[in-house]
Amino acid sequence: MKEYNITVIETNNPAILKFEANHFLVKQNYEFKNIDEAKNSPLAQQLFYLPFIKTVYISGNFIAMERFDIVEWAAVKDDVAQQLVEYLNANEPVVLEEEVSKKAAITIYAEVTPNPSVMKYVANKAIVPAVFEFKNIDEAKDSELAKQLFHFPYVKEVFFDKNYVSITKYDSKEWSDISMEIRKFIREYLADNKEVVSEDALAKEAEKTSETTSKTTYDDTSQQIIDILEEYVKPAVASDGGNILFKSYEEQSKTVNVILQGACSGCPSSTFTLKNGIETMLKNMMGDKVNEVVALNG
Repeated sequence: MKEYNITVIETNNPAILKFEANHFLVKQNYEFKNIDEAKNSPLAQQLFYLPFIKTVYISGNFIAMERFDIVEWAAVKDDVAQQLVEYLNANEPVVLEEEVSKKAAITIYAEVTPNPSVMKYVANKAIVPAVFEFKNIDEAKDSELAKQLFHFPYVKEVFFDKNYVSITKYDSKEWSDISMEIRKFIREYLADNKEVVSEDALAKEAEKTSETTSKTTYDDTSQQIIDILEEYVKPAVASDGGNILFKSYEEQSKTVNVILQGACSGCPSSTFTLKNGIETMLKNMMGDKVNEVVALNG
């Protein structure tokens, strides 16, 4: 029997809090605005008995909740997390999902990125709840989709985020020759409702997030930088098929160290973006606290 634990994660919206589990909860994405809409979700129905719950979102391995202004999350989040742990460990149903016997209606479109070696394949549904990056087939042991993509000899790296897959290719092939083949493969894989990443991968990601949340205490400057990256930079780099992670801030040299992922990693234009985009933004928003932004893997 699975044992569930919950990690509480803040979002950019102070009214919405994310409760992330270490196992998958549902196959589809759900949003319930009241108890009537939640008729197929015993868990959401129970949550609506809490007077401060406005909206319940359930997707992949997390439950997110939007609160009314009558209470602050700080006063109730631990109790809500405990209630979720007890509910899930009692093996109660989250959502009464119908078994899907036919192929899902999946569309995939290919989107070029600033990195000529990377193509972004965007789905019409969420495919993963978090970022996953695989540099080779050995790293992809917890993702059947990534493993199968590495069987294409021209696939160099695979990157998943939310509703898209970014593929980095070797130079031996042109996108015009292979893009259609990859797009068709990804569409058929997702249409068969196959698992994108395993529960082991999800549990590891949840554990890593929990450890980072509980053990890492950032100074005020680092936290300001993280907030700026989350709000202004990450959405932009995600649209290009990549991701950026804050690594560290060196107070003496005023250097911000980051890690680039997906299409941003190894991109010929990433240095320009880093210096003329991200670095300039941080300097404008943080004044003399930032002197330079450095990509540790770029």
